[in-house]
Amino acid sequence: MDRGNSTASRDVAYHLHPNTNLRQHQKQGPLVITEGHGIRIKDENGKEYIEAMSGLWCASLGFSEERLVDAATRQMRRLPFYHSFTNKSHEPVAELAERLVAMMPVKMSKAFFNNSGSEANDTAVKLVWYYNNALGRPAKKKIIGRIKGYHGVTVATASLTGLAPNHRDFDLPLPGFLHAECPHHYRYAEPGESEADFATRLASNLDALIEREGPDTVAAFIAEPVMGAGGVIVPPETYFGKIQAVLKKHDVLLIADEVICGFARTGNMFGSETYAMKPDILTLAKAVSSAYLPISATIISEDIYQALLIQSDKLGVFAHGFTYSGHPTCCAVALEALKIYEERDILGHVRRLAPHFQKGLQHFAAHPLVGEARGVGLLGALELVSDKATKAPFDPAQSVSATVAAAAQENGLIVRAMAGDTIAFCPPLIATEADIDEIWQRFGRALDDAAIRLKLL
Repeated sequence: MDRGNSTASRDVAYHLHPNTNLRQHQKQGPLVITEGHGIRIKDENGKEYIEAMSGLWCASLGFSEERLVDAATRQMRRLPFYHSFTNKSHEPVAELAERLVAMMPVKMSKAFFNNSGSEANDTAVKLVWYYNNALGRPAKKKIIGRIKGYHGVTVATASLTGLAPNHRDFDLPLPGFLHAECPHHYRYAEPGESEADFATRLASNLDALIEREGPDTVAAFIAEPVMGAGGVIVPPETYFGKIQAVLKKHDVLLIADEVICGFARTGNMFGSETYAMKPDILTLAKAVSSAYLPISATIISEDIYQALLIQSDKLGVFAHGFTYSGHPTCCAVALEALKIYEERDILGHVRRLAPHFQKGLQHFAAHPLVGEARGVGLLGALELVSDKATKAPFDPAQSVSATVAAAAQENGLIVRAMAGDTIAFCPPLIATEADIDEIWQRFGRALDDAAIRLKLL
């Protein structure tokens, strides 16, 4: 690729991209985005796209919310940075902690701030270990994730994640990280098995896993209310109730990873409310600031906080934290985002818009290449198959989902292709019915274009 001294050529020359086929990137270069307005973005050539993934599940208020820009500017002028180490604090971090704890779907005690969803979950891992040491249970340290679950890319959170690409040749997962079955009824239910019966079987198998490992060695279970990067997998009926009964039986903590589901995405303020989860730790990121600045939080129960106090007394310090924990400008932007959610009744808007979004999504279930259309709130996915009757997947060598995503981009639509030939949709929460209609129109053209290109129709 030779583009002179362009942004694209410099990017290829010097930038190591996350989550990218590096060889392919060398050849084709990046799509360079230069500006955004509402739910739309533009590339360096002026072409406009609807961003139907909110970036990476995160730009909930779109790409031009002036109130967030103003909040950042005001705070940068007053106190652009300060830390939270050694008893230091500032107004934005104290106010944000108070607001978030008050918003929680279950009673919580304290908020700890990080910079990303990965760090929020990494902190949760460390706190679980610290908690059990405080209680004199040094063997109770194993943490159970789920196959196809996604919790981040640090050494610990990639170990929690149940996706093979995040493990292969990174020497992961680390010892002490286990994975329960994926709760995807379409893919893993036995013939004739209802959602409730499927959930019963998964809970029974989780119980057996904990018994095999030894309940005195298993500390926590982490779950996204709806699996995001694993394929927008909606839990089957009765699933979390049955899973939580098993966790309670064995005194195993529940960590709710709300990084994608939090802040109205599923039709409630948190996915934990949508699926009656009662976590001991809740992690959040992304939409807390509408992604305008990086910030995340790990919210803990009073029981866990009391254990931290015991260890702080014993050791003299709670020796965990990041330079940018509770960065004042990030906190100020997050506070403004929370105010916008409340003042504009974003939750009510999502509840009104979600049926229209889901109806459009389900329209594609009849398409000959679509095996399953699934979703909740303003979150959805289409799983593509080579045979609807048998649910047979395509040969990975065909790159079907990647071809569909590329066709969508050509049609002015950004979606995400994921493993298992799944296409994900996660539009900004400010989208209108007309926006949703245009998303489905553009995607319909892209799906047919890709099918013709791949000679599938």
